[in-house]
Amino acid sequence: MIQIERMNRRPVPSLVLLTIGLLAIGTLAAGMLLSGCGRSSGGGKTASQQKQQYHCPMHPTYVADRPGDCPICGMKLVPIETKESKTPAGPPATAGTATGAAGARQLLYYRNPMDASVTSPVPMKDPMGMDYVPVYSDEVSAGSGVEGHAAVEVNPDELRLAGLRTTVARRGTLARTIRAVGDIKADETRVSQVHTKVSGWVEKLFVNSSGQAVRKGQPLLSIYSPELLATQEEFLRARESAARFAASDAPEVRRGGADLLESARRRLMLFDVPQSLIETLEKTGQPQRTVTLEAPASGFVTAKDVFAGARIEPGTTLFTITDLSKVWIEAEVYEYEASLVRLGQQARVTLAYDPSRTYTGRISTIYPYLNTDSRTLRVRFEFDNPGLVLKPGMYANVELDAQAVQGVLIPDAAILDTGPRQIVYVMIGEGRYEPRQVKVGLRSDSQAQILSGVKAGEAVVDRANFLLDSESRLRAAITSAPGADTAGAGAR
Repeated sequence: MIQIERMNRRPVPSLVLLTIGLLAIGTLAAGMLLSGCGRSSGGGKTASQQKQQYHCPMHPTYVADRPGDCPICGMKLVPIETKESKTPAGPPATAGTATGAAGARQLLYYRNPMDASVTSPVPMKDPMGMDYVPVYSDEVSAGSGVEGHAAVEVNPDELRLAGLRTTVARRGTLARTIRAVGDIKADETRVSQVHTKVSGWVEKLFVNSSGQAVRKGQPLLSIYSPELLATQEEFLRARESAARFAASDAPEVRRGGADLLESARRRLMLFDVPQSLIETLEKTGQPQRTVTLEAPASGFVTAKDVFAGARIEPGTTLFTITDLSKVWIEAEVYEYEASLVRLGQQARVTLAYDPSRTYTGRISTIYPYLNTDSRTLRVRFEFDNPGLVLKPGMYANVELDAQAVQGVLIPDAAILDTGPRQIVYVMIGEGRYEPRQVKVGLRSDSQAQILSGVKAGEAVVDRANFLLDSESRLRAAITSAPGADTAGAGAR
């Protein structure tokens, strides 16, 4: 059998062998080419998928690889622009490892979304099921000169969503207008009261209603007083005695009669007997049963406390007469505005029932004490009252122009008042904002004078600055967290 097989073998032609070899080489080359193309296509697709990430518009530090809601504020996540400087390559890395090629962001650690002081070197979830937020080196490297705050970097899309706006600080003049509500009162130096110095009865009233206008010397009322009647008789007897003594040759007698007459006349005058009544006594020689009292000043009867037939006693207030040709307006300014008011300062007043007219007056008195209940200082103004349009009891709108100041001016809305300090956010670059502590001077008409902290020409945030403030505080908390000092710290 072996011999037969050997006899049947025939030599293979060389041309056939060459053809088989070429076919094998071509098949191997085609397979390698197809395999390489497939790997290149699949690798490019994976890299593209890794570049697309999402983050929260209000909390840029929270980054996710899929759409969803922010675990901190609940806002919808937005896509991150595919830039090489912000693209974390490869799968989630542990703290301290690079997340891409040269120039990529450096992952430091992961923090609890509800408590920045709780960190972990690896991704994990908090007890509520929320994912820890990755923290990168560029997020904790930016500091500021304000304790508890950090500089903030925001991209244009986030600025648009937050509605943030900036205004350039300028150097200008700021005039402060003090506004207060005043109370119109009668001028106390123009108030007169009518009294009687003797007892008696009211026989007749010539002025019998409040609000009635009177003139100086106008009759007010007539009274019957036994004391006044006796005084008139004494005056007449003294007059007769003085006439008899005038014929004496002794100078002392003549002088004594004259002194007696003058004493009786003075007593009548001290009882407020009008001079016209005394002249009538001298002419007629007959005492008058009633005596008429006259108005001591011109004005309006603002109080009437007497009626016809009433018995009166010495010291009884019969009428109150007020001259309203000039009035007082008393207003209260806040304690911090006390340094802006001074004696003689001009004020403008408008009335609620006629705001078209403006009245001008001046400060006559600044009260030397403070109202401890309202923490205000009372100021008195004097105003002329033509036409008696300023009526006591009315309210008036008072405006005072304080002395203008010059300096750096910014919108008042740009200032975040935290109590012990005031903070302003200043744009220091495209999308970068720095918190600064400022010293505020005068404020007026939605503008504020800045004494230090901001220079003219710098752009300050005057809208949505509270969002920057919250982000600044968050980044400052991240920076001060234990994980910011060592990226390899374990979960706390």
